[in-house]
Amino acid sequence: MSLNTFTNQTIALAGISQSAALVQQLATTGKADAEMMEASIGSLLKINSDSVEDVFGGLKGLKFGLEQFQLQITGYNIENRDQARYAASLVFLERKLSKQPEMLETIYKGIQRSQQQTEHFELMHENVLANLGDVYFNTISTIEPRIMVNGDEQYLQRTEVVNKIRSLLLAGVRSAMLWRQCGGARWKFLFYRKKLQEEAKFLLTKV
Repeated sequence: MSLNTFTNQTIALAGISQSAALVQQLATTGKADAEMMEASIGSLLKINSDSVEDVFGGLKGLKFGLEQFQLQITGYNIENRDQARYAASLVFLERKLSKQPEMLETIYKGIQRSQQQTEHFELMHENVLANLGDVYFNTISTIEPRIMVNGDEQYLQRTEVVNKIRSLLLAGVRSAMLWRQCGGARWKFLFYRKKLQEEAKFLLTKV
């Protein structure tokens, strides 16, 4: 079955949007939707999945992302500039990362460590998040331009919040990789906005 479908491309874009929106929630309030966070971060550990939808544990795990994506893509005004900036940066960084096989291998090994950790701890355990946060910090965060997260310093100075943010940014890059693997491209986003918006609306009816 071909990955190159508007449905798969929309799911991948919703994955990017969900990561970006959750990062903003954490950075500004110190909290984020636990179920959606688990679906996004969990997508990192699903190296081999039966479908793009399954990467997120089904469409239910992407409800927030589909809603945010639809908000961002509707109309001509950007609904949330920070979210849009994070999402665009994730796509840009993934393109750069795709040309660095050694870094990709380092990330893969780091994700395997987290898979092993989840045999002893829950996915959202601080040890798992610390490892994923380190993977992001030691790899993708070294690629310029780095993503600068805006928020409240009282939250951005807390280790547990920082690890969640870094894990979500890593998950966002994973979704950007999915978007490219499913045939996603900048020109499609520009010329098929209406179709992507309609697909997101349809997928929300199935959640």
